[in-house]
Amino acid sequence: MLMLKRILTLVAVALIVSGQSPRGGANAPKETPPHSLRGGPAPFDGELMRLAQILGALHYLRALCGANEGSKWRDQMQALLEAEAPSGERHDRLVGNFNRGFHSFQQTYRTCTPAATVAVRRYLDEGARISREITARYTN
Repeated sequence: MLMLKRILTLVAVALIVSGQSPRGGANAPKETPPHSLRGGPAPFDGELMRLAQILGALHYLRALCGANEGSKWRDQMQALLEAEAPSGERHDRLVGNFNRGFHSFQQTYRTCTPAATVAVRRYLDEGARISREITARYTN
């Protein structure tokens, strides 16, 4: 769990550095639901899947809009995969969500448009929020 906290913190920092102004966080709920020790899904899997999709979208859109970040967002996804060490279906779902985020915008945008720029801003905000919430809620 400590590794996940570090990765989510790095993702949040990457999102903030890419243009997101920090908001909230201090008032996030501090509840810690019990983890499934039987190998079931983590309580934050839904949020993690959404974050994977956002990282995929950012990987495509930031490059399209000339951010010159190289593989920054793919690297963030790889770090997330390594921190979670998922295998089997969970791994496939995370990768599938990343790819879905990438391909959905690849099919829609061929050039950077004002709408693409708005999508980038919204995804930076949402990704930072998700990272902060998972870190605040599920780590010590």
